[in-house]
Amino acid sequence: MPGRRNGNGERARQTLAQEAARIIVEQGIRDYRVAKQKAAERLGINGRGALPGNAEIERAVSEHLSLFRGDSHANHLRLMRETALEAMRMLSAFRPRLVGPVLQGTADENSAVNLHVFADSPESVAVELDSLGYACRHYERRLRTSRGRGARPQTFSGYQFKLEDAVVEATVFPIDGIRQAPISPIDGRPMKRADCKAVESLLSASL
Repeated sequence: MPGRRNGNGERARQTLAQEAARIIVEQGIRDYRVAKQKAAERLGINGRGALPGNAEIERAVSEHLSLFRGDSHANHLRLMRETALEAMRMLSAFRPRLVGPVLQGTADENSAVNLHVFADSPESVAVELDSLGYACRHYERRLRTSRGRGARPQTFSGYQFKLEDAVVEATVFPIDGIRQAPISPIDGRPMKRADCKAVESLLSASL
């Protein structure tokens, strides 16, 4: 009977991950915890043991987009990556790195292009955007820069602006922040970052 219970639990996790992925894509929810809760409520699943991890949900999002969006997703992702590369070249003085759904391949119509940029002061990024003629909106983001039970999030400034038809969010880190990526809320590991050359390679591979 333990094997059957384990099998049922695994199926419940998969079903919940798939439903959470559908909610994320269709409703534009960015918070995986909220999506999990909504999916559990809709499916009537209770108990922490049945809840999938964020990495499982991200895989389910990727599968959902591939299965239900197909070529339209691939085309949208390519456009987003082209916009990301344009923004990165525009902000080249700040050594930009692409992170998040556009890099991971899970971007949908509700996703922003997420960049990490590096500067002595966040204001210098705003000044650069202004000089290029882009209106930007300031935001703050809390990110953990190290793992461990005692690690506390730090607050980083960022600037949001429109480029082509996409929203770009450039989060500003200190110059030496390029050495260590913040911790991903998805898998608890340092975030994957890609420089211009890596993004160009992704685009070439999609031709």
